[in-house]
Order: sequence, then structure tokens, then C-alpha cells
Amino acid sequence: MTTRRSVLLLPLLAAATAWAQPRKTWRIGFLGAASADSPVWKRRVEGFRSGLRELGYTEGKNTVIEFRWANGNAERLPALAAELVAAKVDVLVTATTQGALAAKGATKTVPIVLASVGDPVSTGVVMSLARPGVNITGSAMFAADETVKRLELLRDALPRTRRVVVLINPGNPLWKHAVERIAQNAASQKLEVEFLEARSAAQLHGAFSAIAQKRPDAVVIVEDSLFTAEAGKLAALALQHRLPSIGHLPFAEAGGLIGNGANQVELFRRAAVFVDKILRGAKPEDLPIEQASRFELVVNLKTAKALGIALPKQFLFRVDRQIE
Repeated sequence: MTTRRSVLLLPLLAAATAWAQPRKTWRIGFLGAASADSPVWKRRVEGFRSGLRELGYTEGKNTVIEFRWANGNAERLPALAAELVAAKVDVLVTATTQGALAAKGATKTVPIVLASVGDPVSTGVVMSLARPGVNITGSAMFAADETVKRLELLRDALPRTRRVVVLINPGNPLWKHAVERIAQNAASQKLEVEFLEARSAAQLHGAFSAIAQKRPDAVVIVEDSLFTAEAGKLAALALQHRLPSIGHLPFAEAGGLIGNGANQVELFRRAAVFVDKILRGAKPEDLPIEQASRFELVVNLKTAKALGIALPKQFLFRVDRQIE
């Protein structure tokens, strides 16, 4: 005799059994704005892969990841996104504003997971964080907020700072929306701020020569896939021109003076959780976009010594990690 309780349990048992049984190999598309050879992006991708493994997805066994890399050329992203859609991936993972917009333009049906994006609302990727309204979900870290925070940290670390140059990539749509806000915040802190542009790795040397000629008190590097991939070059140029600097975490690790921002490796690991939910049947439009909550402050004391800078003790007390 079948009881009411057993009838209620049957659908749940069937669903669990179906998931446990052998099934098709999941195809995950990964759209990268930078290069597969970038040490920074290698760590982020490994964070994503690690997250997948923890959830039972094994490459070569029940999962295949199709990678497409733009190698720093954002104009290639739409075509690469279209390639992944044509390859019939079950879910498409990407990061950066350019990657998100390219993925959105390529499909309205394949679920898209944002491992990390600067501001998906102001750039038109989604309608809102709570209700994305489209086939997109994931994590956002609000790069403009990070830049504003970097200005504040500069004032705390270098109290005499008055004139600052902010390096941006004009090819990133995010900064069209963020520049005015950053300038207003700088003015409220009594900082004179000027924006200089670089849209490719080849332009970085010229950009820093122009920055050095302006003789600012410090330079701010914004969060951008180009600048992340070229963290080592940027740090070397800042030191060469003897410019106190602040940027993303890999920038400080590569030799920049100060690094501040969201832990991107953890965000990429978190992307695996979104992928898992979608492959189990969740709709991306029903999954609110999460805001990054873990931020770090790193100081490179070797660089401080090379520049002859003594950072205030009150500032050093706040640092999460010191590179010596």
C-alpha cells in the first residue's frame, strides 16, 4: 500500500536519482578578455576550476570547458562569444564589462554567469541586481567604488597627496559612466584629479611618460582586464618613474606600492556555484546578482623602501598583508 508520505517523497527521490545517474557531459563556455598565459588570469581560472571540482564537476569525465581568449583585444569578444554559443555550451561564463556585453549580445537563451563585472546595471548588462530580468546572473564588484576607495586610501597612506592621475582604459564602457563620479569624489577630498588613457599594452609606456611629465603626487590604476593582465609592466613603470601608486591586488603583488580590491579568485570560485545551480535547473533571471563582500588591502614594503616612503603606522595597522 502506498502512503501519502511515500507519494510525496517519490518526486524528490526521482530527482535525486536522476542527478546521480550517468548523464551527458556538461559543456561550459569560458569567455576571457585577456590571455590564457596571464599569471593573474591563470589563478582566477584555477579558482573557477577548483570551485567546480568541489561541486563534483570533473573535466574530462562529466565536464568540458571550452575556452575562448581575446588576448587583450576587446573587439574580438563578440565573435568569440558567438563561437561558444554555436558550440552549444550549456552555460557561458565570463568576466569584465566587455565580456558581459559580448555574451549578452551573442545569446538570449544560453545562461550567462558573470564571474566578476564592474557595474552590470549602469552599463546595461542587467536591469537590476535583485532581478536581472535576463539570462544573466553572477557577481559584481563595482569598480568605480573601488577607485573611489583607492583615492581615500591614498590620502591615508600619503597625507600630503594633492595631485593624482587616474589611468583608465577608454575602450571599457564602464569608465564612461564612472569618470564623473570619481572626479566629484576627488574634489570632495580636495584632490586634483586628471584622467589619462591607455587602451592597449603598447600604449602603457607612453601613458606613464605622460603621467611623469605632469609630476603628480601619485597615480591610481583602475580595475580593468588590460591593467590586470599587465600588472607587472604597470608596477615596473610606476617604480621606474618613481611614482607612488595604488591599484588592484595583483598590481601590489607585482611591485606596485598599494593594492586594494575584491578577492577575484574567490569571485571566480563563487562563479562555479552559480553554474551548478543553473545546471541543476535554476533560471539565471531568478538568481540575484551578488555583490563582492571580501576586500583586501596589500602594501608592498619593498617598493615603499625603494621610493623612500615611510607609511604611517595607523595606515599599516589596517593592512591585511604586507609584502617584504
